[in-house]
Amino acid sequence: MTSHIRPAVVLFGALTLICGVIYPLAVTGIGSVAFASQAAGSIVEVGGKPVGSSLIGQSFSSPKYFWGRPSATGPMPNNANNSSGSNLGPNNSAQIDAVKGRVAALRDADPGNDAPVPVDLVTASASGLDPEISVAAAMYQAHRIAVVRGLAPEQVTQLIANNTKPQHFGFFGETRVNVLQLNLQLDTEAVHAGSPHPN
Repeated sequence: MTSHIRPAVVLFGALTLICGVIYPLAVTGIGSVAFASQAAGSIVEVGGKPVGSSLIGQSFSSPKYFWGRPSATGPMPNNANNSSGSNLGPNNSAQIDAVKGRVAALRDADPGNDAPVPVDLVTASASGLDPEISVAAAMYQAHRIAVVRGLAPEQVTQLIANNTKPQHFGFFGETRVNVLQLNLQLDTEAVHAGSPHPN
C-alpha cells in the first residue's frame, strides 16, 4: 500500500507546485514584461486618470458621443465581472422588442437619418463587453455627432478613418473602431475647435 501512496503523493505535490505556483508566476512575469499594457488591463488614461479600458466596452448614451454595441451582461451593461450574452434567439419576442427599442432610440437621436441601422448597434455580442463597432456603425452615427457638436461632417468621418483598425493579420475579422478611443478623439477635436469640453 505504501509503495502506491508515496508516488501518488509525490506526484500530486510536484504537479501542484508546477501547475499552481511555477506556471502562473512564469506566465504572469512574461506577460508583465512582454505585454505590460494588456497584463495591466489595457487601461486608457487621460491627464493621468483612468477613463476606461481599450478591451472593455462602455455605455455611452449622450447623442454627442458614439454609441457602442449593446451589452447583455448583468446586473448592468458592460460588467466585466459577468461576461455573457442574452442567449435569446432571433425569433424570441424579448429579443425582437429589444432590437426595435434600440432602433427607435437611434432614430430618435438622429431624426431624418433613414439609412439602414447596422446590426452591431442593436444586438449584443456573446461576451457583452465589445469595445469596438464596425466602421458602418460608426459612419451611421457621424451625422448625428456632427450636428450635435457643431462639427463639419468631414471632420467626424476623418476621425473615424483615423481610428479605423485593419483586419487582424490582414484577413481575419472586420475593420473596426474602438468606441472609447473615438470618443476621446472627439473631445480633443472639440477642444481644438474652441468649443467647451463635453461632460
